[in-house]
Amino acid sequence: MKDLAITSLLQFLIASGCMLSVAHASAQETKIGFVSTERIMKESAPAKAAEARLQTEFFQRQKDLHDFGLRIKSSIEKLDKDTPVISETDRVKRQRELADMDQDYQRKQRAYSEDISQRSREEIAKVTDQATKIIKQIAESEKLDLVLQEAVYFNPRIDITEKVMKALAK
Repeated sequence: MKDLAITSLLQFLIASGCMLSVAHASAQETKIGFVSTERIMKESAPAKAAEARLQTEFFQRQKDLHDFGLRIKSSIEKLDKDTPVISETDRVKRQRELADMDQDYQRKQRAYSEDISQRSREEIAKVTDQATKIIKQIAESEKLDLVLQEAVYFNPRIDITEKVMKALAK
């Protein structure tokens, strides 16, 4: 019975201590900010500039790939049209040439995709680094305790995305 009373008293004291620490923590107001990284990566000036650089850098390769694909398609259509009137040897030779062209096209397409993916990651990293520095500056100047980048819900009052985008535009 005495052990039960001591256990109950200890539980009461622990619970009281927890309540006091919660009351103390809630007495200090926590300032929170929210940033929409999706908006920053789509709408900010550095993100748009990065997109324009990538389009400029890869425009010619994309056009060349497209033209090469059209040449292959045209060659296939020509072979289909000519098949009844050409010899078996010529047909097999042209099919091999088309297969070689198709392999070359696929190789170039893979290289293009890998190159553009790599450059996109590089550009995204630059924008992310810039945005992170600005977010930290804003958090320090506004004395924010926490800045969230993903949330199921946030009050627009704590949204600092516009401030970040304006700072990025400078």
